[in-house]
Amino acid sequence: MGNQNQLGTVKISNDVLAKIAGFAALECYGIAGMASPGLQAGVAQLLSRDKLQKGVKIKSQNSEVEVELYVVVEFEINMAEVANNLMSKVKYVLEKTTGVQVKHVDVHVQGVKLRKE
Repeated sequence: MGNQNQLGTVKISNDVLAKIAGFAALECYGIAGMASPGLQAGVAQLLSRDKLQKGVKIKSQNSEVEVELYVVVEFEINMAEVANNLMSKVKYVLEKTTGVQVKHVDVHVQGVKLRKE
């Protein structure tokens, strides 16, 4: 994905976009963490902060990107509301920080985690 102006071209890799999306997702209320797209033995594994991009898939099409997020949510929250907030936040952050156009953001809930109080 790239932006071009009179001074030249800036190209941003999909891995960088995935990391930015992962960090934006972690800031959202109700998100316990990012998960790997594949479930192991039917259980979602939380990814560490240095592997957040593995919980995000970016597809570039023309001048737009499509984002898929794989997340673990906290227990006893409204998943639909959290997912909507997550989609809005990731779209906003990607467009503001990188200048790319986000076509859509899909959220895949891979698991639920109890809050520690």
